[in-house]
Amino acid sequence: MDRLLDASRTSDDIGEVSLRPQVLTEYIGQKDLKDNLTVFIGAALKRNETLDHVLLYGPPGLGKTTLAYIIANEMHGEITVVNGPAIEKTGDLASILTKLKPGDILFIDEIHRLPRVVEEVLYSAMEDFMLSIVVQRDAGAKTINVPIPPFTLVGATTRAGDLSSPLRARFGIMEKLNFYTIDEIKDIVNRTARVFQTTIDEEACTEIAKRSRGTPRIANRLFRRVRDFANFRGEDHITSDDAIAALNALKVDSLGLDDVDIKYLNTVIERFKGGPVGLESLAAAIGEESMNLEDVYEPYLLQLGLIDRTPRGRIATPLAYKHLKKDHQGSLF
Repeated sequence: MDRLLDASRTSDDIGEVSLRPQVLTEYIGQKDLKDNLTVFIGAALKRNETLDHVLLYGPPGLGKTTLAYIIANEMHGEITVVNGPAIEKTGDLASILTKLKPGDILFIDEIHRLPRVVEEVLYSAMEDFMLSIVVQRDAGAKTINVPIPPFTLVGATTRAGDLSSPLRARFGIMEKLNFYTIDEIKDIVNRTARVFQTTIDEEACTEIAKRSRGTPRIANRLFRRVRDFANFRGEDHITSDDAIAALNALKVDSLGLDDVDIKYLNTVIERFKGGPVGLESLAAAIGEESMNLEDVYEPYLLQLGLIDRTPRGRIATPLAYKHLKKDHQGSLF
């Protein structure tokens, strides 16, 4: 189900491309990652080589796709973007690879969802820039090796642990994206406001940043909705009162928790007596997909210290009880 705070991309992301920085110096946050990429890209350019293959992993909405576009721009190559599940057959991959030019970037989002038969063809392409295709003949199978131009594969995943060891081992550069600080999100909101030619109070910017779950995609989405509320009243400037009223109307609380987060915590506390409870049982109880809970909601709840994941299941922490103003019997205090 598409929700306001889902970091997964939706049709609501219209204009997202215009918000993307084009070079590393414009990219806000992820300082260590940026510093490393600056060195790797600079060294590759000096040697007149393609950049080593890059794996970017972390929760959704933190900028993996944006970084792929930046890498292509910095390496002066064109980028081909494809979603892992969309490559169903080896022929699909072969068609993509044979169209690349030297120095191009192939960006595969959700790379952990590549079919295994496709993944195996990718090994030789990444290592030797050779496309090995098995052709079935009457007398038996025959392997045809087709050279392909040197390219850089940029893979993105929210579930790095789901990548097979052989595929993971073929990435020379592996970088994790972390949640952003409030100050970094404020910088992003201010930049977005400039792109949309809207002025915003410092307090309003802070309020949006505090409720953005440390995620740029959510910050940009909340800014758009707050801007909608202001524009509807005929205003082109966003004040603190505007931001608070809009965010409250959107049911995004002071920590950035939405209806699903609150339902998640209330269910653990009230129905399952604070836990432990298994993910599948919890997902069934609140009517959400377990993968959506694990990939989108739990990382932020864990970061805030509102839940713990144990071998026996999920547990609500004392901070969760305090935030919801509930005692250990699940009653309000």
